[in-house]
Order: sequence, then C-alpha cells, then structure tokens
Amino acid sequence: MEIREAFTIEAPSVSVPWGITEAELKALIPGLRHVTRAYHTLPVTVLGGLRCMLGFHFRSSSGGLSELEFFRTAYPDQRASFEEFQRHFERAFGPPSSSEPGDHGLPSCEWRLPGVSIVHYVLDRFGPEEHMRIRRAA
Repeated sequence: MEIREAFTIEAPSVSVPWGITEAELKALIPGLRHVTRAYHTLPVTVLGGLRCMLGFHFRSSSGGLSELEFFRTAYPDQRASFEEFQRHFERAFGPPSSSEPGDHGLPSCEWRLPGVSIVHYVLDRFGPEEHMRIRRAA
C-alpha cells in the first residue's frame, strides 16, 4: 500500500491526504466524531477488511493531519486483537523494520517507511493498552 501521500480507507471509501486540515477532513468525511481539539474518530474498514476505529490527530502548529490511531472500543481478547492488527499491517506493509519483546508477551514493532513510521505495541498502563499508530514524518 502506498502511504507516503495519503491513507486509503475502504469503508467509507475515501483517501485521506496527509496534511489535510480539520475543516477539510470534516468536508471529506461526514459523520466524524469530534473528541477534542485536533482529534476526531470514525469507525472504518481498512487494510483488506480490518474493522476498527480510526483516530485522526492534527498538529497544533500547522493544523495538518499528522497521525492516524487504530483502536477498538473493547478488547475482550488482547492477544487476538494484537494478532489481527499485526496480520493486516504486515499484509499491507510487509514485516516490521524492527521488533523486540514487549509487555504481556507481545512484541513491540516498528515499520520505517518513506514518509511515515508505524508502531504497534502493548503498554501496561492500568492494564494492557494496545497502540497501533501511523505517524507522518516531520
């Protein structure tokens, strides 16, 4: 998947360019949920059928989209969630550039791709917390 310029969402069917402003994103995707300043969410299908929530983070200085956060509203099985996210991301972007042991017996992975970095790990903070994010290179 080419991700340097934009991220493609399967459902709703839309390509979201990096650097888009909050106002432009609202016009592009009706139904976004405004969570807080510079952060919106939307239920989506991405990367060959992965159903999840997608968070859109905007830089406060430039106002442009700088990070995508993939998450679920519930995690009844942490390992199954991690494995499903990992499988879809590896299918789309190949194996991680680096991987090391992480919390809860799950690896901490990073992909370094032209224009973006992707991280996937579980952090133990008041219990397990899965992080799956794509960040645009500054």
